[in-house]
Amino acid sequence: MILDLHAHSIKSDDGRAKVQNYCQWISAKNIPIDGFVLTEHRQFDDESDYSELGAKFGLTVLKGAEVETEYGHVLVFGVTPALQEAFDFTNIHLNLADVISACNAHDAIAVPCHPGRKRVGMSAHLEEFGVPEGVEIVEVYNGGSRDNEDQVSIDMADRLGYRGIGGSDAHIVSHIGRCGTRFDQSVVNEQELVTALRQGSFEAVKIQASDS
Repeated sequence: MILDLHAHSIKSDDGRAKVQNYCQWISAKNIPIDGFVLTEHRQFDDESDYSELGAKFGLTVLKGAEVETEYGHVLVFGVTPALQEAFDFTNIHLNLADVISACNAHDAIAVPCHPGRKRVGMSAHLEEFGVPEGVEIVEVYNGGSRDNEDQVSIDMADRLGYRGIGGSDAHIVSHIGRCGTRFDQSVVNEQELVTALRQGSFEAVKIQASDS
């Protein structure tokens, strides 16, 4: 099963895609993914239920979040009401250690994204803050990466012993499914996603969409 673990809809401040349009695009372009995770910036979307939309298109549509820490941006999977009470998702100066601790306490998982990116990526802050404790997974393939950013991410993950995921970081419809994560098992909800990530039976993949 392949999921794109990093996407943004119009719920994000800079997102320009409706979730329905993502689903339509995946279907129309035969993009070989089984679903995607909406990781809206600095928030968790409590309001939206995409189960019917996902069922209509045969896709798994899950929700997460993208938060901001001193080490850069971090994806959070397995968000619950209790986790939302544990730290302020809107705070752009979160402490990564606090986010990881809260995730561990509430059966969620924190994954630094686009770590090879300047300023908002983890690798840019290692010299200043050192290697953070508790990170196990980072995003090594990001559909919005430029130049050698993904290679920086891969090299950092190899050096520090992290496993890698992939996500498109889509903000517009045509970018969905550029990268993904292949799981050995079926993932149909957020808690199954957390379990699969913790078990480690996955790999990051780059995806070539089909026009047929």
